[in-house]
Parts: sequence; C-alpha cells; structure tokens
Amino acid sequence: MPTKKRSSHNLPSCPYPTGKLLLIGGHEDKGQSPEPADESALNENFAPETILQRLADEVGKRGPLVVVPTASGEPRGSAHDYQRVFQKLHGPAIEVLDIRTRAEANDEANLKLLDQAGGVLFTGGDQLRLTALLGGTALQQRLRARYAHDALIIAGTSAGATAMSTPMIYQGRDDAGFLKGEIHITTGLELLHDVAVDTHFIARGRMVRMAQILATNPACIGLGLEEDTAVLVTEGRELEVLGSGMAVILDARACSSTNIHEIAPNTPFTMRGIQLHLLASGERYTLPTAPRLYA
Repeated sequence: MPTKKRSSHNLPSCPYPTGKLLLIGGHEDKGQSPEPADESALNENFAPETILQRLADEVGKRGPLVVVPTASGEPRGSAHDYQRVFQKLHGPAIEVLDIRTRAEANDEANLKLLDQAGGVLFTGGDQLRLTALLGGTALQQRLRARYAHDALIIAGTSAGATAMSTPMIYQGRDDAGFLKGEIHITTGLELLHDVAVDTHFIARGRMVRMAQILATNPACIGLGLEEDTAVLVTEGRELEVLGSGMAVILDARACSSTNIHEIAPNTPFTMRGIQLHLLASGERYTLPTAPRLYA
C-alpha cells in the first residue's frame, strides 16, 4: 500500500523546518538563453538549466510541482513557461494554482491541491501583489505548516523569492537607496526570518538599497541574488549557492555606527563596518540568524 501523506495540521513546534527553500535571483536559464553577441562575454562556467533541474530533482516523485503565478501580470503565460521547461527536463507533473483573489486563497479545493504538492514554485512579478493576496489566508498558513513538517520544497524566482523573507522589500528604484525613506519594507510570507532578500542584485545595482534596510535594523541579514543564481536553504539557515552568478551576503550585526535614526527623510545615511561575503556556485554559508520554532 502507498504511504499515506501525514497531515501537517496541529503538529508540535520543531526547532527547524523539514522543508527546503529555493530562492532564485530571476532570469534563471530555461534552456532558451540567446548566445551573446560578444563570445568573450560568455561565462564558461554557465550550466544551462542547472537551477530548474535541481528543483525538479528535489521534488522527485513526491507529488506535482504546483506553480503559483499570482505575482505575475500575465499569470497564464508565466505558468506556461514553466510547464514547457519542466516537460523538457522530464521533471515532475505541473499543476497551476492561479490565485487572483483572497477568496481563492481560502478555497478548500485550492488547499487540497497544495496538500498534494511535492513542491511549490512562485513566479516573478510584483511581490506586494503576492503578499496582499496570500498574507493571512488559509493558503499561507497551510504552506507554512507543510514547510515546517513535510519534505516540501518551496521555490520562488525574482518577486517570488523576495516574498519569502521577513522583512520584504517591496518598493525602491534600482538607483535609489542612499536617501533615508526611499526604500519600503513590509512582512513577507514568513518562511525565512530575519533575512531581507533582493534579486537581480548585481545587474540592477541594488547594494545600497539593501544597506539601508540593514541600517534600520542591523540584526537582519541581507541576501542579494544575481540573475540565474539561487540559494537552496535547508533547516531554515544552511545555504548552498547554485547557478552561473553570485550570491551576496551583507552582515551588519557588528556595524560600528549608523545615523539613520537621527537624520531627516531624503537625507543620505551613514553606516560603518558592514561585513560582505561574495559566494559563487558550490559555496555554502550558514545564516547567523537565531533559530526559531516552526509551528
């Protein structure tokens, strides 16, 4: 007889989650990347489809990969892209959970599909749309419970990755951040705590806007992900870097000073003593954030 999937409801708290997170910096290779005009610009270490192949491997045969295109302005097209690529990879079956209202995020049929999932993938788009529609719903609660107690992998790319963390960056131009008040944060989906995640990190020059987030609370860790780059998070804090780019860690816990609490809005801020780590594919890093109980 097949093994019955255990229920994740009303289970006791555990010191770290059983599930995994795959945070992707956006523009992950889907097997259709054009050749660069300048051959000298080609990254010889580029491994086509590495990230999505790893996601397929992690899901395995535990159930379908449920694609949630809620953040996207074109959810059907976004979901179709992933259906095509996982078919090419001979990966898991794909189901689409096209949530467009909070009522749909509380619908029992949609929750049942989530219960059957071997993995979940949040597409890119607008992370504020994602949290506004899913935050506080039964779907978010079920997702957190399964992440805590089941061997479920939850992936997100671009906005889908940014929404995993608490705090969550949701507004701020790429060329902004050095003036107090230019960056806005809110609560994300609460899967990764005390870590601010930003994507397209190097391509869009987002280092300074991350630094402002850390200046407001240096207990947080900044995780910047370049395009076609990801981190696989196990036990809520062990990171493995994947893909062709770089993961950037900003650690301000030991910063010597900041003036962001003293200056007026729209004024440049000062922060001294930020620690920086640049991590390429294959590197590992343990987040120094305090462990939490996952209920």
